[in-house]
Amino acid sequence: QVQPVESGGGLVQAGGSLRLSCAASERTFSTSAMGWFRQAPGKEREFVARINWNGGTTDYAASVKGRFTISRDNAKNTIYLQMNSLKPEDTAVYYCNRALNRTPSGSWGQGTQVTVSS
Repeated sequence: QVQPVESGGGLVQAGGSLRLSCAASERTFSTSAMGWFRQAPGKEREFVARINWNGGTTDYAASVKGRFTISRDNAKNTIYLQMNSLKPEDTAVYYCNRALNRTPSGSWGQGTQVTVSS
């Protein structure tokens, strides 16, 4: 499986915004549900958001619902995560992957670091 490539992370103050991107070159991308996951220091990787193959259905972890928005552009084989009202507890490495419900089911990329300062 081809690894996805995440980008868009950085350092931002609490209350700020970031937009993450994930490019995947798999031929099956446009027919796959995709998701964002994150791993904070010392913690297990956790589900953040999921979008179905055509963008018609989304799902969010309770901790980010109302602040984060997942979207996709199948013509570009890319998914996005718009993150608003960021909190220090959002600090983590963010990854994208295929998502079978809330479970990752493909290869992991390098991720992109998001750091939110208080």
